[in-house]
Amino acid sequence: MSLFITFEGPDGSGKSTQIKLLSEALTAAGYDVLTVREPGGTAISEQIRDVVHSLRNREMSDRAECLLYNAARAQLVDQLIVPHLRQRSSIVLSDRYADSTLAYQGYGRGLDLSAVRSVIAFATNNLKPDVTFYLDLAVEEGIERRKRGGGEWNRLDDQTLEFHRRVRAGYLQMVQEDPQRWVCIDGARAVEVVQADIWKVVSRLVG
Repeated sequence: MSLFITFEGPDGSGKSTQIKLLSEALTAAGYDVLTVREPGGTAISEQIRDVVHSLRNREMSDRAECLLYNAARAQLVDQLIVPHLRQRSSIVLSDRYADSTLAYQGYGRGLDLSAVRSVIAFATNNLKPDVTFYLDLAVEEGIERRKRGGGEWNRLDDQTLEFHRRVRAGYLQMVQEDPQRWVCIDGARAVEVVQADIWKVVSRLVG
């Protein structure tokens, strides 16, 4: 059995923390777990991350941004995700995946959704997650958490509140359209409460 689980939501919603806790629990249960992040995860993808996230590249066009994210994704899928999923009892946990492009470049930037989906399908070779956790959080709270955290403040973080509101609305639309794959979780609650909700779902999937 292999399982591909992705985490979506605004930066500051606790995705990285929840992935770490879930990885530890699954590893303790005997599963071969690979954790990756987008954009990134491979040497090539990390170089693309540096370009697309750099505050120096404010003149980057929306289409170029979309294509760069998907170039990084294609490398990650081919080099790490698919080979790992071919192994027995393997699980991949990804901090962001294709839905981020739909949310940020599709709904946020306003690019044509059908065109974005076509690019994603090519980049991923139609690889889709088994389940996607969306950690929902008010836009203002997510931004405040990012600032307090002191981590990377990138070009996407540095957009207007209206942009981030469109992104959140896009995520909620995707959750509504595909409730079989998406699990919407209130990310404003305590870490252990969120983790318990995630584990209920994953424990059923792994048996």
